[in-house]
Amino acid sequence: MIAPAAPKSKNNSGLDDVVAIETPEMVLVSYTIAGVGSRVAAALIDLVACMVILASIGGILSYIGDDVPAGSSPNLSASWAFAIIFLVQFAVLWGYYVLFEGLNDGQTPGKELMRLRVVMDAGHSVTFSASAIRNIVRMLDMQPGIVGAVGIVSIGASRSGKRIGDMIAGTMVVKEQPLAIQRARPADAQYNEESTRARTAPSSLLSDAEFDVLTRYVNRRNALAAGDRARLATQLAARFRSRLPDSGGTDAAFVLRLYESESLGRKQGSASRGASGAARERHAILLEGTERWAAFARDLELAQKRSLKKLPEEQVSMFVAKYRELSNDLARLRTATRGADPETLFSLSRLVAAAHNLIYKGRGIPAARILEFLASDVPREVRKSAGPILLAASLFFGPMAIAYRATASRPALASEILPAGMLERAEEGIQRAKTRRGYIEDPKAARPIMGSMIIANNIQVAFMVFAFGITVIGTTFALVFNGVVIGGVFGLYQSKGIIELLLAFVAPHSVLELSAITIAGGAGLLIASAILLPGFRTRREALVDNGKRAMKLLTCAILFLLVAGSLEGLVSPIPGWPLSWKLAVAGATLVLMLGYLSLGARRPSTTLPAT
Repeated sequence: MIAPAAPKSKNNSGLDDVVAIETPEMVLVSYTIAGVGSRVAAALIDLVACMVILASIGGILSYIGDDVPAGSSPNLSASWAFAIIFLVQFAVLWGYYVLFEGLNDGQTPGKELMRLRVVMDAGHSVTFSASAIRNIVRMLDMQPGIVGAVGIVSIGASRSGKRIGDMIAGTMVVKEQPLAIQRARPADAQYNEESTRARTAPSSLLSDAEFDVLTRYVNRRNALAAGDRARLATQLAARFRSRLPDSGGTDAAFVLRLYESESLGRKQGSASRGASGAARERHAILLEGTERWAAFARDLELAQKRSLKKLPEEQVSMFVAKYRELSNDLARLRTATRGADPETLFSLSRLVAAAHNLIYKGRGIPAARILEFLASDVPREVRKSAGPILLAASLFFGPMAIAYRATASRPALASEILPAGMLERAEEGIQRAKTRRGYIEDPKAARPIMGSMIIANNIQVAFMVFAFGITVIGTTFALVFNGVVIGGVFGLYQSKGIIELLLAFVAPHSVLELSAITIAGGAGLLIASAILLPGFRTRREALVDNGKRAMKLLTCAILFLLVAGSLEGLVSPIPGWPLSWKLAVAGATLVLMLGYLSLGARRPSTTLPAT
């Protein structure tokens, strides 16, 4: 969980924003939040990668199209090839990010190059469901058009650098920076020669602030001009002469002796001048742990390159044991420092965070769990979400019924609510009804292409209804608008006496398609309810909880639309089938749909293991 007491803050080593996460070991670790610039750069890299993939698929389409004579329809084999490739393009467009983030532990190629990673709010690996949510809502984050202004503004305004998709999914994008755990120690010949002249018994004579000044001088002295180095040494010697017995020598030699004495004292756990007892614990932790931390950093780098799954079981167990030891060190150091030594604290925190991500990395989803999700979790959630689905149905079918009655009795209204193309098709439908040619032209070879295009379009509409739920009015508008248009079309055909022509076309796919629209609308309304009615939860918690539920509803809608689109492309246009046959198809889909939604009614009982 994100620790409530550790909000986003500025890293003392730079201008990066950090957020504290509580691990399962009850230790706070720090993540650096990815900024807008690095995320935009990663997005551009991924966009180029997508364009290359889509261009390659387009080349295959072009090759297939060369075999089709100009002005003629493709043969059935070519039509199926076009349909499959079109769906593959659609899958690449929407699935590129989800697959890479799900299979590559939160990293697309662009994020990997920019050293970014998507993680859950709890710090562990992003799930497929969360990745799907954040990337579907990209449709909203990219507005207006594909400029992405909504997402950029959201990242800048959020305390954790979240775009809207991250808020709903419960994810964040973090930087991965290699941080070396080591104590700064100058190692030049002059220092070694001068510092070994005289050493006193180790004791801490300086405050933390004074020792910090002294350390910075020693570490930077060789980079200073001779005059500046001498002047600073004189100033420091004059300030600290009373702290250490003077054994002669130059001011520079005295300063180095003092630094050596102070360093030895702190290594042995001496508290700094004027510090509380916690400082002694802090220095003892540093003395005991520094070398061990550096060794673990090397082990971590090796494990990241080879993956824990490829290491022997004994090495994995040892790695996990060392991780827990470092987690304990971090907890002790946080208590002992009380805000002091932020550099070491932050570096150790990042080391523990990197190991945490590696150990709790997702292991993939077994096929049995996918089947359980589709056959149990999804239909169970549809039943659980009957309220928002029924509300979506009323917002959809209510305006549909009103528009139908209005246009059926006053056909002139159709020109105000329907596009010109639909009005022309209705006029043409009168002649089609007389000659029994069906609702539209039916080139048999083109049916697979039509089906694939319909599937892609309908799923994108479902995505839109889902994504715009966070705007509260977006889902409502989409449901009402589509209801009015569909009702207006039916009313127009009724007014012209050719309603059976339209019914014969829509019957096979209408049950699943209309149900999918209302279920997707219910998903969008669940998101909206997290904003309007979060209950006892914070809105952030409500968004994440309802986002998980809404994703199950959207999955159901997609399944229904895949079948509905196939029926609309392959069965609905057949002019030779009478209305009764197509109504029979509708009845069959209704029975199958109700059967599917009844699955998972019984949840397996959970029993406690025997003690």
